[in-house]
Amino acid sequence: MKFLTPKQKTFYDDNGYVVLDLLTAEEKDELCEEYDQLFEAKKQFDLEATWQGDWSDQKEKKQEVKSIHGLQMHSAVFTRLLLHQKLLDACEDVMETPNILLHHTKAHTKPPGIGSPFPMHQDYHYFPFEKDSMVAVFISLDAADPSNGGLCVYPGSHKLGPQEDISTAPGFHYLSQDKFPIDKATPLTLERGQIVIFSYLLVHGSYDNTSDRVRRMFLIQLMSAEDIATHKIHLSECQGMVLRGRCSSRDADIKSRHKKYVSQENSVKGM
Repeated sequence: MKFLTPKQKTFYDDNGYVVLDLLTAEEKDELCEEYDQLFEAKKQFDLEATWQGDWSDQKEKKQEVKSIHGLQMHSAVFTRLLLHQKLLDACEDVMETPNILLHHTKAHTKPPGIGSPFPMHQDYHYFPFEKDSMVAVFISLDAADPSNGGLCVYPGSHKLGPQEDISTAPGFHYLSQDKFPIDKATPLTLERGQIVIFSYLLVHGSYDNTSDRVRRMFLIQLMSAEDIATHKIHLSECQGMVLRGRCSSRDADIKSRHKKYVSQENSVKGM
């Protein structure tokens, strides 16, 4: 183990998640300041990301959640976080591989009083992989609990494998809220700056923010370089970037170096 204690690793294996403290006070302050500046600078864009579908009975209630994806494309503060040594040590322990790739990043902000809940779901349905190596790194930039829209989980549910996706809204995925009711889930009460690493098979969601406090989070999704996506979906900026180790399977053919961008270049040229 590079960071986790044997007890923490056993807890992760049994429950599908682990809560960690690894950021300094200075790192937390820098992340929060940059996060707020970024959302302020991007407020002219459409950032609304409330979960769609027929899972909620609160359609008449005003609810909001603001989201920005690919934060490393907006600020070097988040790029540096992707390479945080202690964070990658912990992820290596959890994922049991020294070869770690970036899948994507995103941030969600739940405003006080009207912050939207997230239905119980598995991240698996957004980007399935053959070996299920994918993990989420959930960084709580605020103290969080059920009152301000905190995270909740079904411990051990990662062992059930993929569950049925019953979504009625294209682009959104969720499970039966009767089979996995949010009021039966385990709430995670987190301190400012605490981190939750969890399997993409873990059933999880979050509460609505009924408090007078904001709830800000930053999420990093990681995958093993030895794993293969079963569907080419949810493609994102910097996807496949090697954060630790190496990616031996990546194409290095010189003739293919611009292949990904050929259609874009042809469009610009009017071809």
